[in-house]
Amino acid sequence: MFKLKRKNFFKSINFKIALVFALLLLITLEIVGAIFVRQLETKNLEQFKTQVQIPTYVDNSLAEQLSSSNTTKANTQLKTILSDINNSNIDEVRVIDSKGTIRGTNDVNDQAIVGQKTTDRNVKNAIYNNRSYTKNTYDTSNNSQYYISIVPLYSSNTTGNNSQLVGVLYVRANMKSVYNTINSIMQIFAVASLVAMALGLGIAIIIARAITRPIEEMKRQTQRISRGDYAGQVRVYSDDELGQLAGAINNLSIRVEESQESTEAERRRLDSVLAHMSDGVIATDRRGNITIINETASDFVDVTAEKAIGNSILDMLQIRDDYSLRDLIENQDELTLDFSSNERDLILNAYFSLIQRESGFISGLVCVLHDVTEQQKIDNDRKQFVSNVSHELRTPLTSLRSYIEALSDGAWKDPEVAPGFLKVTQEETDRMIRMINELLSLSRMDSGTTRVDMELVNINEMFNYVLNRFDMILKKDDNPAKYYTIKREFTKRDLWVEIDTDKFTQVLDNIMNNAIKYSPDGGVVTCRLLETHNQVIISISDQGLGIPRADLNHVFDRFFRVDKARSRAQGGTGLGLAISKEVVQLLGGRIWVDSVEGQGSTFYISLPYEPYEEEDLWDDDSQA
Repeated sequence: MFKLKRKNFFKSINFKIALVFALLLLITLEIVGAIFVRQLETKNLEQFKTQVQIPTYVDNSLAEQLSSSNTTKANTQLKTILSDINNSNIDEVRVIDSKGTIRGTNDVNDQAIVGQKTTDRNVKNAIYNNRSYTKNTYDTSNNSQYYISIVPLYSSNTTGNNSQLVGVLYVRANMKSVYNTINSIMQIFAVASLVAMALGLGIAIIIARAITRPIEEMKRQTQRISRGDYAGQVRVYSDDELGQLAGAINNLSIRVEESQESTEAERRRLDSVLAHMSDGVIATDRRGNITIINETASDFVDVTAEKAIGNSILDMLQIRDDYSLRDLIENQDELTLDFSSNERDLILNAYFSLIQRESGFISGLVCVLHDVTEQQKIDNDRKQFVSNVSHELRTPLTSLRSYIEALSDGAWKDPEVAPGFLKVTQEETDRMIRMINELLSLSRMDSGTTRVDMELVNINEMFNYVLNRFDMILKKDDNPAKYYTIKREFTKRDLWVEIDTDKFTQVLDNIMNNAIKYSPDGGVVTCRLLETHNQVIISISDQGLGIPRADLNHVFDRFFRVDKARSRAQGGTGLGLAISKEVVQLLGGRIWVDSVEGQGSTFYISLPYEPYEEEDLWDDDSQA
């Protein structure tokens, strides 16, 4: 943890600002120190050279002695003059004549060199070139820096350009005191620089901290904003640029929070709209991969949203073989998609639109899927209905036309033929009237304008009454086309049900007529009435040819006939069972059929039922 903090500290702007201040201070001190030391050394050296310079009168005295012809006396005088030179900075002074012979030295320990030829190349060059020479040299034997000055000495008897060189004055001075002074000053300066750097670094850290503290707070606030936390505020320390930036971040935090809340509200509203839409919605990116799909669309394509997202819309809609993504982008025509299977019927209309920016860049597609299965079914039923009505009316109308033309051509005069023609014409007319009345009944029930007169009826007596009518028809017909028997199996308990008597009687008549029509001669029609916990169930069974299994689901369709030729011959319109189904559903019940081909059919009707006691019925009547 400590290493991590230290690593983060060295990467922080606080450290970088302090480091910049420290480097600037260090560079400044280094430049100032270099210039200062250089100037100090120059000034000290100049001062030292001035201090070690031999006075002019001494030079003249030495030149006078070198010009003397009495060498012994001159050497003695030279020794005396050199011994009188009292300068603590000068280590040695030598006098060399123009021939390179050392004539004197002030070093008492080195008097043996007097009278010897000099070996110093610089001295020889000064004599040969007749010029002064100075040099700083370092003696490694005693680790000392020396200043050497070689000055030509001229005879006093000549002046100007005709002066005669009589020798040189060799002066060697130890510069240790100079450099000791410089070193001492440099040490003082170094200490002062270190102290200044320490103080400057501390001040730099404080200043950097003052600068970076609001920056760090702003950084933390922006990190909180990026995480979705807009509660914090940056403290404004001053009214400078950083303070203005802190205020701007606070305002930005408020604006971002408001914008985020608005965006979130819009997103929730959009999600709610998408979730509750009856149409399916699919959105894609510019590559056609699904990015958004609502629940309705998932149900349509039978794929969960998690599996659908990221897949191509061409695969989800199963249109890759017929269309490409470019086709959908360039031509947003409506597509009809058939997703029907054995389990369900599903036909969809797909509408495509582009997701396009203001610059014109297309960033994706939106597909709206509308379920038109019921509409397609209604359209097909309407077409089939019109076709069936046209067909059903064309047959009797053709017959009427034929018989009427025959009568018009003179058949009405034939007493044997005319009555038959008129009877057929009347039957076909009755058939068309009956068909139109049934169609009007269905139309009223479809539009919801059918009036229902509900009353509490003893269903046992009512059902028995309808069956008695069919028994009376059998007894009144002396020569029936076929004979049949009605068998009753009723519950002994009276069952009271709320129904519309007239309409329910029509239902029973339709089913009984069908049972009698399709029963063989001598057949038995079994009628049952029983009750369950909350339902009354009526069943009517015949012993006819039955209904094929493939036709069971279409028995209650309009104009549907199992045996079309036989039904039309017997005057059926194919609307009786359709009307029966509508009436039973209008009464809150249910009708269905169970049949085995060759073994007859059984029609069932269930009606809602609540048990009543006789006292309750009488109480209701008395209150009424």
